[in-house]
Amino acid sequence: MGQVYLRGLLTDGRRKSIEPMAARLGADGNRQALANFITTSPWDPAHVRAQLAWRMEAVIRPKAVVFDDTGFLKDGTASACVSRQYTGTAGKVTNCQVGVSLHLASDHASTAVNWRLFLPRTWDPASPTADPGKVARRTACGIPDGVGHVEKWQLALDMLDETRS
Repeated sequence: MGQVYLRGLLTDGRRKSIEPMAARLGADGNRQALANFITTSPWDPAHVRAQLAWRMEAVIRPKAVVFDDTGFLKDGTASACVSRQYTGTAGKVTNCQVGVSLHLASDHASTAVNWRLFLPRTWDPASPTADPGKVARRTACGIPDGVGHVEKWQLALDMLDETRS
């Protein structure tokens, strides 16, 4: 299902969520199988990221490691880690998710090889600024109990350590 999901991400179409991708994929677009792959498959993403970094290091011959944070604008509240926060994507504080990524870069190419979803303090039950509604949605969003708020700079250092290893 990984290949089918990737094909769905690379096909034309504005929406890259499961339902619209499944519709565009025709016979391969089993919505239930795609949803299961994304939400409950037991594969470890660290192994995928490690293999990607290993392969891209050989191709790109990086001269730099670049960190970035990117906002994913959201209208609703169903997605994990959505909160009112600043994002350069919109140039203001707005309702969004934020992803932190590590890229290998050279003069001619770059690629993201590691990434994390930023969990705002409002989603962390141990935070004094926790929002009870957001904390209650953690289970539905698949956020494990032991996962809490980590500053973006610390996420970047953790990804660097993981990628180097």
